[in-house]
Amino acid sequence: MKLQESGEMYLETILILSKEKAEVHSVDVGEHMGFSKPSVSRAIGILKNAGYVVMEKDGSLYLTDSGRAIAEKIYERHNVLSEVFRCIGVDDETATADACKIEHAISDKTFDALKKYLAKKAQTSEK
Repeated sequence: MKLQESGEMYLETILILSKEKAEVHSVDVGEHMGFSKPSVSRAIGILKNAGYVVMEKDGSLYLTDSGRAIAEKIYERHNVLSEVFRCIGVDDETATADACKIEHAISDKTFDALKKYLAKKAQTSEK
């Protein structure tokens, strides 16, 4: 099943929040993303049914291994793209917003090529 962009955003948000706090709940996700309780509840239900998220009896949300893999992939893309944009002179706010849009659409092939290019450029700069 191909996850939609919104699903990727939810997984990434749960990952980010789990780095900040021991337990993540739907209300935390909604506040972070600016979404309503019903929207978050529906999305979390879809992610649970797809096997990406587990919800404990107390409402705590945890990523499954497959959910974590997707979240980490999107999070890496976000960070790398944001940094690239800042390096070419884009302000922080725009760099972050643009990275958020592109992180879901860029192909693995292009992203890998971009990372290789940046690594090569960094090596050249260090010499």
